[in-house]
Amino acid sequence: MEFYAHSLPDQPKDHWQKLKQHLKNVADKASSFAGTFKAENWAYLAGILHDLGKYQEDFQKYLIEGGRRGSAPHAVWGAAYARRLSMPEIAFVIDGHHKGLPNKADLSDTTEKFKRNDVKNFQSVIDSFLKDVNYTEKDLKCSLHPFDNSLQREFFIRYIFSALIDADWLDTEAHFDPDKSQDRISLNLPIEEMIEKLAKELSNKPKDGAINLLRNQARKSALQKADSACGFYSLNLPTGLGKTLISIVWALHHAKANRLKRIFVVLPYVNIIDQTVEELKKIFGDEWVLEHHSSYNESAEEKSDNGNYEDVSKKRKLLSCENWDYPIIVTTTVQFFESLFSNKTSKCRKIHNIAESVVIFDEVQTFPKEILLPTITMLKNIQAVMRTSFLFCTATQPAFEKRENFDGIDSIQPLIDNPTEFFKKTRRVDFGFLDNLIPIRIDKLFTTVKETDSSALIIFNTKKAVMEFFNQAIQEQESWEKCYHLSTAMCPEHRRNTIKDIRDDLKDKRKILVVSTQLIEAGVDFDFPCVFRAFAPLESIIQSAGRCNREGKMPVKGKVYLFQLEGGAMPDRTYRACAEHTKNLLQTDINKLYRHEFYSEYYSHVINLFVDVDKNNIINAQNNLNFETVNDSYSPNYSYS
Repeated sequence: MEFYAHSLPDQPKDHWQKLKQHLKNVADKASSFAGTFKAENWAYLAGILHDLGKYQEDFQKYLIEGGRRGSAPHAVWGAAYARRLSMPEIAFVIDGHHKGLPNKADLSDTTEKFKRNDVKNFQSVIDSFLKDVNYTEKDLKCSLHPFDNSLQREFFIRYIFSALIDADWLDTEAHFDPDKSQDRISLNLPIEEMIEKLAKELSNKPKDGAINLLRNQARKSALQKADSACGFYSLNLPTGLGKTLISIVWALHHAKANRLKRIFVVLPYVNIIDQTVEELKKIFGDEWVLEHHSSYNESAEEKSDNGNYEDVSKKRKLLSCENWDYPIIVTTTVQFFESLFSNKTSKCRKIHNIAESVVIFDEVQTFPKEILLPTITMLKNIQAVMRTSFLFCTATQPAFEKRENFDGIDSIQPLIDNPTEFFKKTRRVDFGFLDNLIPIRIDKLFTTVKETDSSALIIFNTKKAVMEFFNQAIQEQESWEKCYHLSTAMCPEHRRNTIKDIRDDLKDKRKILVVSTQLIEAGVDFDFPCVFRAFAPLESIIQSAGRCNREGKMPVKGKVYLFQLEGGAMPDRTYRACAEHTKNLLQTDINKLYRHEFYSEYYSHVINLFVDVDKNNIINAQNNLNFETVNDSYSPNYSYS
């Protein structure tokens, strides 16, 4: 009897895909996708076993006669056989290859009747499979998984799952839509060419001036660490010193030294992705950079009248959004981590392409504190299993290292050995308190801001406070040439256009007022002479100051005023607790804000005192291999009220 994996509507059987060919195609592809930590054999076995259930008579009848989708389920058959062969990791992968990775108890429940031999024809299906693929049961053994650490084992299952899903979908696509399949041209990272292009870009940058000298010094320091082995690195520099370009320079040379395949740039907010993507495309060319996040991906490109994408590069990008098979990927932190913690097939499909890559996290201080431990633990497991390097970039480096009561990262190598000197040489602002932090009403605050004789930026903790102040400002707009409002409530296009208008006005030296939520604190390169900031956690205060006298071109230092808003709300309890702790620390000595080491000390304190770093008990769910529970519990929320 001939067995088939897929049928084609209105096509004779000789056009259908034979099951043994599909299994071997998927096994070969999955094996090629799992090239680290000797995972190839595991992925191959997952591929060869994943559709074992299609050897059922009922499934073959379904292909011929049709019927309700799912009326002849097949995944559990291969999962049960893998479990019988003492390969539980592969059982998880196969059981979830349509519905998503299950919880451990659910896998046991669905396969238990097979284990008890209560399923009619189970052995005959196995015999048909072995005969068709010309294997013996002895051929289907793999070594014990190489991890004593249960969390690394959990991630190893995700890695194999990703390799299987992508391989299965690609082979199925090749059968049903060969034209689409041929558009998937995998692009290698052209490291030498990119290094040359970046060097050309940097050669055109101005060299004179104190800031440019510091930028060059920082870049040279980072390059000296590029040949180091894969691991964890940090780039801790003040705002305005060009962390983006320095990180890319380091990443390219590090990828070259370690023979890595791609570069990820991961940013916390959609509103700061635009300028990064624009800069990278300008340097390397549009065809090498993939932008992928919830507000934009290449599917937004216009199709021709016949419904096809005429531009081959646009087709390729659209398809690469599915599995991140691209040289440079720019995405959001939410997209990145949701893929890693998901149990869903469409999201997990990307995971294997993070292997042997460089991942740059910009504005890393924004990692949500309540899920910090599972987030950091996931990165440690990726590094151990998939030979991936991570670079943490920020002006306010959190304390991610392992210490008492925090199972963090064993070692993070700084690319800058003397960050304190850079911060001292780039001190561009003076901090002060408004009314000694006595709570101030909106109307009085407005009067104080109005008395400034320059453009001003004022940042609140909630959208409600922003709108209340902005509504008062537009009623007395004669104090400024223009007033702007910024918040996450704006649609992305409106926000992008507003940010561009603000930059243009600042460049033209117009006197403007900008009223904003915290979204402005990460990666938005505004340069105001004066900033007012509602009291907030220390990272927000320091990042707000990075929007003041950013380029250091003012004849005097910029002014950053901290105030306590009367009745001022906060986004959540943790935010309020960290803000109150910051207030207590600074009221005794505001000069702590000028000390670079202060932030790391503060971060360690608030993590120990105020934050449950695994609030949703995700680590426990991972230890118990409860993939669906992990998916439901991990929520990297970066939005502000």
